[in-house]
Amino acid sequence: MNIASHDIQTRILSGAAIQAHVVDLARLRIEVFRQWPYLYEGDARYEASYLKVYLQSAYSIAVLALEEGKVVGASTGLPLEDESAAFRKPFEDGPIAPSEVFYFGESVLLPAYRGRGLGHRFFDLREAHARSLGGFRWTAFCAVQRDGDDPRRPPFHRGHDAFWRKRGYTPRPELSVRLPWNEIGVGEMNHVLTYWMRPLERS
Repeated sequence: MNIASHDIQTRILSGAAIQAHVVDLARLRIEVFRQWPYLYEGDARYEASYLKVYLQSAYSIAVLALEEGKVVGASTGLPLEDESAAFRKPFEDGPIAPSEVFYFGESVLLPAYRGRGLGHRFFDLREAHARSLGGFRWTAFCAVQRDGDDPRRPPFHRGHDAFWRKRGYTPRPELSVRLPWNEIGVGEMNHVLTYWMRPLERS
């Protein structure tokens, strides 16, 4: 499905159809997540493993933002039950079952295309997708935790907390994930990511 938005076209893919843009997704993740707060040292093998779950899930979604055919942004999601064990673990034996949660993987957008409303568009389309599937009570995503006094934090960095709260999402510090990745100048290390959640209202 293609949706035009000014000079940016939005394309929605699901399941195995995402395969055609795996290289684009990996490229964007490596480029955008190299910056604070993720400081991710790109690894093609890690990307191939990470993105595999979206290809294998029949109910996954990838929203692509394209300008003249070039992918300049992307956003993903899938049922939490289809995610890897690390992301499901915080919900096991808890009051919210993984089957009730639609998980948002990431939203990555090149700097030149920010401030055009695409962030809201990514959330709108993923939430609508989760709603259309039926059976989900929550949408959720994870955000990496960093120390407030970390010297690597850019002096004028603005986080996304205010944006997420305006979208109706609330941090759930009791629900966290430990995930390893290669950090610039450090190598592989574990990182703590906290869930943010929002009740998914019916259409």
